[in-house]
Amino acid sequence: MKLLRLWVLVFSAFIVFACCDDDCSCTSLQPVGDVSSSIETSSSCSSAEEKSSSSVNSSSVKEKSSSSKDASSSSVAKSSESSGKSSSSKKSSSSTVLATPCKTDSTDTCEYGSVKDDRDGQTYKTVKIGSQWWMAENLNYAYLQPTAEEDSSSFCYENLPENCEKYGRLYLWSAMMDSAGVFPENTKTKGCGRDVECNVSETVRGVCPKGWHVPDESEWLTLRDAMDETGDWDNKLKTTSGWSVENGIDEYGFSALPGGFASFVDGYGSYYEYEGQYGRFWSTYEMGDCCAVFLNVFTLAMLDDLPKFYANSIRCVKD
Repeated sequence: MKLLRLWVLVFSAFIVFACCDDDCSCTSLQPVGDVSSSIETSSSCSSAEEKSSSSVNSSSVKEKSSSSKDASSSSVAKSSESSGKSSSSKKSSSSTVLATPCKTDSTDTCEYGSVKDDRDGQTYKTVKIGSQWWMAENLNYAYLQPTAEEDSSSFCYENLPENCEKYGRLYLWSAMMDSAGVFPENTKTKGCGRDVECNVSETVRGVCPKGWHVPDESEWLTLRDAMDETGDWDNKLKTTSGWSVENGIDEYGFSALPGGFASFVDGYGSYYEYEGQYGRFWSTYEMGDCCAVFLNVFTLAMLDDLPKFYANSIRCVKD
């Protein structure tokens, strides 16, 4: 009888170990960046890039990434909800400068400005929301530093120039961070790209015009808090037309556009998806060497994460 019990225990332990190894359900807690809580990540599973590339057929990648229901997206959402820095349910702090709604169907009293990009002469509309000055248009600077893996470039949706005029350009993570080191302010981001963790904590100009920079996660949350928003803030950010699912009210003049996104998966080429439905805007906040955080605007607005081989829109914020 004792011998039988011993064999049962050994067999049970083997089953548990095999399940853990096969379905990647065993996880470990790893701190990410300066977020006060830890994010649950797989300790023995394949990378996010491997998961995406193994499933393309682009429709399966599209389902995992663009619906924001994949494991990595939900993990950063959980992080944003649970950490002190990025709580999606936390009310605006007393130090936050609240913005007053300034735009309706019939009136527009928002505080606007403009910035001229000396690199190519383009001029962008800007808007003040709370204490921040944001571009009220997507960046359209043609950052083109192609490599064998297209690791430092920007693109027009479907490679059509008219889409750049309408939505601005879509930027890979490496292009957003100025991985080629084109601009002198970006010495610490040179070489940042796919499969590279930058660990840059200070403000990153990246591909933005001089005097402006790519927002980090906290600056997106400052924007949210300035609108005194704790739930779905997409409605206040989205333009009043152009969205195929649901238009916004754009009551602060941010005018988020549904420029879609692109993906460049090794071995599977490129594809463009969801123009008219999704607006995705990079931040400089990383999830290790694999992924980075972005603001995802569709039928709600939330901070998600994606592998760095995706190309998203950029909204610059003033230094």
